[in-house]
Amino acid sequence: MAEAIPVELEKTEQGWQLLRGGEPYFIKGAGGSGSLELLAASGGNSIRTWSTDGAGKILDQAHALGLTVTVGIWLGHERHGFDYTDEDQVREQLERAREAVLRYKDHPALLLWGVGNEMEGFEDGDNPAVWKAVNDVAAMIKELDPNHPTMTVTTFVHGERVEFVHRQSPAIDIHGVNAYGGAQVVPEWLRERDATKPFVLTEFGPVGPWETTETEWGAPYEATSTEKAKFYKLSYEKGILAEPGFALGSYAFLWASKMEATETWFGMFLEDGAKTASVDAMTELWSGAPPSNLAPVVKPLEVDGSTQLEPGAEVSVKSVVTDPEGGDLRARWVLRPESSEYSTGGDFRPNLPNIDGVVLDSSIDGARLRMPDEPGPYRLFLYAYDEARNAATANVPLLVKGEAQVRFPVLVYEDSFNGMPWAPSGWMGNIESLTLDGESSERPPHDGSAAIRMRYEGTFGWVGVAWQDPPNNWGDLDGGYDLTGATALEVWARGEYGGERVSFGVGIIQKDRAHPDSAVEQTKGIELTPEWQRYIVPLKGADLSSIKTGFVVTLTGRRTPVTIYLDRIRFVR
Repeated sequence: MAEAIPVELEKTEQGWQLLRGGEPYFIKGAGGSGSLELLAASGGNSIRTWSTDGAGKILDQAHALGLTVTVGIWLGHERHGFDYTDEDQVREQLERAREAVLRYKDHPALLLWGVGNEMEGFEDGDNPAVWKAVNDVAAMIKELDPNHPTMTVTTFVHGERVEFVHRQSPAIDIHGVNAYGGAQVVPEWLRERDATKPFVLTEFGPVGPWETTETEWGAPYEATSTEKAKFYKLSYEKGILAEPGFALGSYAFLWASKMEATETWFGMFLEDGAKTASVDAMTELWSGAPPSNLAPVVKPLEVDGSTQLEPGAEVSVKSVVTDPEGGDLRARWVLRPESSEYSTGGDFRPNLPNIDGVVLDSSIDGARLRMPDEPGPYRLFLYAYDEARNAATANVPLLVKGEAQVRFPVLVYEDSFNGMPWAPSGWMGNIESLTLDGESSERPPHDGSAAIRMRYEGTFGWVGVAWQDPPNNWGDLDGGYDLTGATALEVWARGEYGGERVSFGVGIIQKDRAHPDSAVEQTKGIELTPEWQRYIVPLKGADLSSIKTGFVVTLTGRRTPVTIYLDRIRFVR
């Protein structure tokens, strides 16, 4: 059986350094679910996780490739409903962390324990109850595992974060910092606040949507993939390489693809696996040499005329893309609705649907399209590929003028969670015993290719799921949709055996929150049958002008596990 490779944090006259197996170790890492083989081939040496989900497999794969892993232990966020004054919740969280440490502490690929990620929130980060729980988890780790240092990860270094991490959390060894536009000034800010511990840049990448300029209608301008690669390089050189003895290394974000603000904002790869110039930049920084075949170079898109257009108007957009090797390039142009929320804090966000039939002509040099008839904000994306499947991306926000109209039915669920307006992110009750599958084909769906399978394995008790916009919105964030004109929410549902007791509703956020649902309606006491049945939440006369919570389902437990199926959830008129 493999044994742990000891990792130590040592302070010398030159400053701090990590020792792994007695040898100096500088973190050249990335965070995300992308190819570990490519990470190793690119000169990276470490991968970071945010939780212990699938950690065993990741550790095994990393070890086989000579990589290490910073294993994240997820700690609850207050914006997700976690209450750090609830002794039971905090104790259960500590015990889950203990189980994870006992399971993985002796794995030879383990490098550090990441105790939480941005659990302090986005404001001043000064809740003492949060920091006591963080330090308690770290102290428990030190008792069980003397071979691996502890690190906690915060949202930048403003507010009271340095005070709590460096002076009031003695069991924390290293300060992990997530920073984007400000990555280069992290060392300076830490010194100004009298930091006493070394740091790791645990997330860095392009300038975030909260840090850039925006259109008149509030859509942030996104850098091209070429511009992002230059920013990765600048952040790494000034924020990490220039700080020997203080910076222990970094994890680039995101070694994968992800919908956050847009489909291309943070991912170093596209959804189809193509790598962008950000991978090339990090490869050269990690290994000392660039890849033999580089991603295409793209300039910002140029719109011929105004970016604010009449419904159905035609618009031409010019692009300039070149291949460093002089090879052939192909282009894919896609128009999508604009996101309604840009700063999700990493929370799940479904991909937005492509709008078919609007691109009239296209090439690597540009595109001509006819804008939709429906007023509202949109974004035009260019994906340029070379012959080696490297890619470049650029996009531009566009606005169709006029007052947006709601077209019914408005879907909450159809075949998948992806592309839907609300995300099933608000889990409630005994969630440790809950599973939710949005693409289940275990039983024939009522309609389409899949249905939702919701299973509760707790004994009695209850669970619930709220479909939220933005994800994990319990009333602290703006968002939601105007559904004025809808008269009902329609839900098709069935039970595994019949007799399962559920409630369906619209809205959950009360008026005492900063951003409540404009209506809270519920149909209670439903007893499902084994056959598909249609259920209604009446909405006639309700104020539907701002619905952040598009659907709520609660399920009552029994002595044995309870499974229900849901399908074709939609607002109708």
